[in-house]
Amino acid sequence: MHVCRNDLVAVMAGNEAGKTGKIIKVLRDKNRVIIKGLNLVYRHTKPSQKNQQGGRIQKEASIAIANVLPICQSKNCKRNGRGVRTRKKILENRNKIRVCACCGSEIISAE
Repeated sequence: MHVCRNDLVAVMAGNEAGKTGKIIKVLRDKNRVIIKGLNLVYRHTKPSQKNQQGGRIQKEASIAIANVLPICQSKNCKRNGRGVRTRKKILENRNKIRVCACCGSEIISAE
C-alpha cells in the first residue's frame, strides 16, 4: 500500500478533490480509506440504549485508495504540501521504507 494509518493525504479525485486530511482507517480488503472530516454522510439511526434520541448522525464514508496520495513534508521538495507518488527503498538491514518519487525524502506518518 502506498498509504497507511495516520498519514497526511491529499484527495486527487471525486467530490472531495483538493482537500487534505489524516487517515483514520485503512480497509485493505476493499482498497479504501477513511479520512477524518472528509466524505461525510448521514446515518439515520433508530433510538437505542446508546442513543436515546435517534436521528441523523454524520460520519465519514470511505474513499477509494487510488484517489489519495500522501503529502511530502520535506522543505526542499518542489511538491511541498501536495500529493506525491511514492517509491519503495530497501535499506541495508533489508527494511523497506516509502520515499517521495520527486525528491527522495522519506514519507513519515504523522502520529
